[in-house]
Amino acid sequence: RVVPPSGRKIPAVSVHALAQGRSECVILLHGLLRTPRCMKKMARFLDAEGYDVYNIGYPSNRLSVEQLAPLVFETIDAQVRHHEYQKVHFIVHSLGSVLLRHHLKEHPLANLGRSVLLAPPSQGSEVVDHLGGLFLYEWLNGPAGLQLGTGPDSVPNRLGRANFECGVLAGRKSINLILSTFFPGENDGKVSVERAKLEGMKDFRILDVAHPFIMQDAKALRLSLHFLREGTFGTP
Repeated sequence: RVVPPSGRKIPAVSVHALAQGRSECVILLHGLLRTPRCMKKMARFLDAEGYDVYNIGYPSNRLSVEQLAPLVFETIDAQVRHHEYQKVHFIVHSLGSVLLRHHLKEHPLANLGRSVLLAPPSQGSEVVDHLGGLFLYEWLNGPAGLQLGTGPDSVPNRLGRANFECGVLAGRKSINLILSTFFPGENDGKVSVERAKLEGMKDFRILDVAHPFIMQDAKALRLSLHFLREGTFGTP
């Protein structure tokens, strides 16, 4: 279990559930510096499509990936263990994808379904390479935010290929022209299209959407649902 830093209390993990005892559920994980609020549209959409939904909130900028993952997945396990779901799916944004990969590398789930990774820093982000040494960046983004660089020792790059069935949706529209200068090619302002790709992924699609908004994009919602049901994003 996680041992809190001296004199500090670890913030609680929250759960916003839309659960009616259906046969399959979807776990939603937001990204760095975000809250479950940004995943509400996705939650409502999936609820209407017949899934139980658990929208998880966690202190993304307070702890490292190694500390966050067990906190988050202990909470998830407590929510789903008694429901005997046939399948437990995941839709995860940005840092949420790293937590999922970190957990599944050592803790396979017997009833794991399919996963959609939204704008994941699968091979890290150049933003961390350029800004990670600045006090303001560290103060805002915390320990996990410093672990997402593109170097071989960054957490995403140490996790290796996907050992679970997943599809990746990447964005190529940026609302931050300054951050976009850090990338050599197409990007969403936080993650490049190329570095969103994950070895072992089953499907990949690029959307004209920026990093902060991909989870609310209508096309991303439809494609995510298609992947959960079919294992592909369908015909482009």
